[in-house]
Amino acid sequence: MDVARNNIVFLSVPESLRRQFVSLSHRHGHDHDPGYEEEVSGPGFSIDPAIPIPVELPPGETKLDLEQLSWEMILSGMIRVVAEGETISAEDADYYRHFVLAVKPDILEEFTEAAILKARNGDYNLALEIISALKGLFPASPVVLLNSALILENRMAAIERSGREEDAEAEYERAHRAYRDIIDLEPPFPDGLFNAGFFYMKRRNFLKARDCFSSYLALGEGPEPALLPRNKRDKAREIVREIESRNLDDEIFREAYDYVRLGEEQKGLEKIRAFLEQHPRVWNGWFILGWGLRRLARWDDAATAFTEAIKLGGDNSDTRNELAICLMEQGKLTDARKQLEAALREEPENVKIISNLGVLALRNGDDDEAAAFFRTVLELEPEDPVAREYFGGGNLG
Repeated sequence: MDVARNNIVFLSVPESLRRQFVSLSHRHGHDHDPGYEEEVSGPGFSIDPAIPIPVELPPGETKLDLEQLSWEMILSGMIRVVAEGETISAEDADYYRHFVLAVKPDILEEFTEAAILKARNGDYNLALEIISALKGLFPASPVVLLNSALILENRMAAIERSGREEDAEAEYERAHRAYRDIIDLEPPFPDGLFNAGFFYMKRRNFLKARDCFSSYLALGEGPEPALLPRNKRDKAREIVREIESRNLDDEIFREAYDYVRLGEEQKGLEKIRAFLEQHPRVWNGWFILGWGLRRLARWDDAATAFTEAIKLGGDNSDTRNELAICLMEQGKLTDARKQLEAALREEPENVKIISNLGVLALRNGDDDEAAAFFRTVLELEPEDPVAREYFGGGNLG
């Protein structure tokens, strides 16, 4: 018996453990989890005494007390060495996967539910740890890959709502890599393509979104069509038509968005103005124009662009929040509040909007109202830099 990295001990299988395993096997039966059929073979599983088993020591412990050995410690050790890429052979990794499934045949459903619950409660790091464990156990499962991408996307959205643009950009790259892996799956995974389409829609990468939805629709055609839910199929068709009819898949539009997103506003403005010359009634183009101008502190021009975007159909919380920022800088505090309140009705828990209401209250000299808004922000996003600055800087009680 020896201690490996990260407090993992490898030991030979005790005879008492073999007897307990036989009892568990009879209790659970030998059928494998249906979601794992592609990754396991054989109708059952038996312990191989020649393969040592990894055991995770309790926190603070450096030696294993065999009298304290439990199934939880064994399963945790196996899951960790498989998920974290410890130095084990592919054969041993496959053996540990079989072992875990034999003892806990419902682990896929159990861990998935736990990860989703943690993500809903905002504990994205723990949710991703759980999903990482599932990736180790089910490395070819498209559902696990999609859940990982969705959690990364939700964490990105939470960071964006807090206004931390640089952190959100780094998180976007992680989510983008996860969706890219899903898009590259063979055979194609319909639900993955459908969700990837919406992911790129939110980032205004309409060219990529169109490709994802078009690929999704193509799965329902041909000699062996996939059975696509009618509501999803209709939605995908609607989005593709909308993107193409408004020329949002134009390469110039995508380049304009990317330039502004990456901090090259002048290049982005040149591109989006070229796009608007050809498509002057596309509100998304006016939004990108306003966004680039706002980042350059050209408040008057940006406000005009956002107002035009709203007139042409871009009446949403993002546009109104951006317009409100410009109006505040113009000193039009009453108009700014109207825009923020309209945006908040659409997204009641959007941290950026609530934070801007706090800033607006401060500019109106209402410290009590500002404090209330920033407390709400910290309840939703404890690490929000704007709210923490105001409280930490002694501006509010």
